[in-house]
Amino acid sequence: MTLIILFLVLALIVLGVKTVQQGTIAVVTVFGKYKRVLSPGLNFTIPLVELIFKRISTQNRSVELEFQAVTIDQANVYFKSMILFSVIDNEEETIKKVAFKFIDEKNLMQALIRTIEGNIRAFVAMKKQSEVLSLRREIVDHVKEQIDNVIEEWGYHLQDLQINDITFDEAVMHSMSKVVASNNLKAAAENEGQALLITKTKAAEAEGNAIKISAQAEREAAQLRGQGVALFREEVAKGMQNAAREMQQANLDTSMIMFSMWTEAIKNFAEYGKGNVIFLDGSPDGMQKVMRQMMAMDNLLKEEKK
Repeated sequence: MTLIILFLVLALIVLGVKTVQQGTIAVVTVFGKYKRVLSPGLNFTIPLVELIFKRISTQNRSVELEFQAVTIDQANVYFKSMILFSVIDNEEETIKKVAFKFIDEKNLMQALIRTIEGNIRAFVAMKKQSEVLSLRREIVDHVKEQIDNVIEEWGYHLQDLQINDITFDEAVMHSMSKVVASNNLKAAAENEGQALLITKTKAAEAEGNAIKISAQAEREAAQLRGQGVALFREEVAKGMQNAAREMQQANLDTSMIMFSMWTEAIKNFAEYGKGNVIFLDGSPDGMQKVMRQMMAMDNLLKEEKK
């Protein structure tokens, strides 16, 4: 009899020992009513009275979603996304919500997925199909803002929502590709036009600068030529003045200078004429006429100097 009692006691102790895995919380009920929670590790319960109703994981969980939405301009949009969620914390009230809000895991996931899909569909329904691709971040923020309050009542927290892919019907994708291609061609044409304008502007500036430099050089060259001619004339005048002074001291006629210049000019015409025809009056009367003109010019220059 003693052995039987001892065996029953040991059996009850074994039945009352419960092990809870790390990352898991066990919910205990007594005759179907919530009693308490068991933390990870070794726990003891009252055999046949306290029963483990449910084991709840507090680890992160992820679910992949694929669904369709319709934009305001009646374009079908196909989403592939992933949600990451978990139990808010290990507090007793939170665990009670998680344990008793839904009949089972299937109903929880169905409600969670449909709630997220509904929020995304409602957001997309107010947008045009051309805007959807650029609103990925806005969609995520909208869903998290709308859904956090809902699932917190279930004891869960939405940690992240990732929209991995957004696609449209083939016809829409084809038309969007055409729009992108035409915009690229337009941008390329505008860039090419701007480049051509810059090239022509720079060429015009370079040509203007070249003309300016050439004109400056021509002006400086003309100035130097004028200075050279002036110096040449000044030296000729000095030479003629010296020659006239020496001839006067030697009691010679200064008209010999004019005669010498005349003969020197004829010599130069002959040497450097390069075949040009130059008509000169070589008669004695013509020579005298030229000499008188040169002497008159010489006298005029002398009077101007005085």
